[in-house]
Amino acid sequence: MQTTDEVLEEIRSALFELFEIEPGRVTLEARLNDDLEIDSIDAVDLLDRLRRQTGRKISADDFRTVRTVGDLVNAVHAVLQA
Repeated sequence: MQTTDEVLEEIRSALFELFEIEPGRVTLEARLNDDLEIDSIDAVDLLDRLRRQTGRKISADDFRTVRTVGDLVNAVHAVLQA
């Protein structure tokens, strides 16, 4: 998983598998809480799933400013590039 497009596809897959959110709803502009109804407990599950997929830990600090799917893509991509 290197490009932002690949990261987005992995997030779409994770959201579908974990929460049955249709991939078409997962756009860069979609707000995790308001549009996709991802709460803090769901976010922990999502971060754990992404950690297992990427082999990299995404810290709560990295996630603190994440509001949209685009923010999440950028945070995961940055962790992968580190």
